[in-house]
Amino acid sequence: MEKGKINYKQMKIYEDFNIEKMEYPLILSIPHSGTYFPPEFLEQVNYDVDVLRHNEDLLVDKLLQNAIDNGIPTIKMLVSRVFIDLNRDRLELDPAMFKNYPKDKDILYDKHCRVGLGVVHRINYKREPIYKDLLDYHEVEKRLSNVYDVYHDRLQKIIAKCIKKFGFCLLLDCHSMPSKICSIIDDRSGIDICLGNLFSQSCPQDMSDFLAGQFWNKNYNVEFNCPYSGAFITFNYCQPRRKSYTLQLEINRSLYADEDKLCPNEHFANMADDVSEAVINLAQNLVR
Repeated sequence: MEKGKINYKQMKIYEDFNIEKMEYPLILSIPHSGTYFPPEFLEQVNYDVDVLRHNEDLLVDKLLQNAIDNGIPTIKMLVSRVFIDLNRDRLELDPAMFKNYPKDKDILYDKHCRVGLGVVHRINYKREPIYKDLLDYHEVEKRLSNVYDVYHDRLQKIIAKCIKKFGFCLLLDCHSMPSKICSIIDDRSGIDICLGNLFSQSCPQDMSDFLAGQFWNKNYNVEFNCPYSGAFITFNYCQPRRKSYTLQLEINRSLYADEDKLCPNEHFANMADDVSEAVINLAQNLVR
């Protein structure tokens, strides 16, 4: 291998579960909980893994493990969100990050790029530059082809299989949100759960209402579309004419984790039970 060149053939991109014998028209996508960092990537950055991991959706895959064990179709990313962010458009690249960005290349310089969180993150959670030097555009194109495209191609096939079997599909895109954001927006007690449905455009209202009710019944503070209404995955896979529906789930990290130490807190087991129970009930409701 050429020095500094990433061996994508040796990299496991994702895991999926319960796809062959799909029992429910609900698919869980967990795109931001991956913890693998290619060694060659770590040579390019200013910070160690403990700092970079603060950009991820901490332990969301573990919160949902019981739902996965109970047969809910799931795909989860294994590679770090800092390396490539699956919940962004492929064009959300900041040209200023590159030493050789093509002059004729289309860009989607939206709010994510402006704040440094495009498909390739420019900053860490402290808003400090991640990379030591400007990036090689061609290397990032390989990231997109070998990681980003691989995950999304698989997700598309799972959705197509679900629609073929059940006549429709609900994709639940699963994330966590920093507690500071929740408290700033809602200074009463903070937001516990956010359900993003593109302001009632991404799925039938009864689907998002049912999931909200599962959390309301356990006294969680649930908000729709605040602070997040849905990002790329929610928008891209929302195709109502095809009966492909989406919903973004965001969970306040302080409910289950020590956000500084990146580990479960004393409430983790209860929160995992509540989240998985809500998801399982949603899946069962969809087949009634």
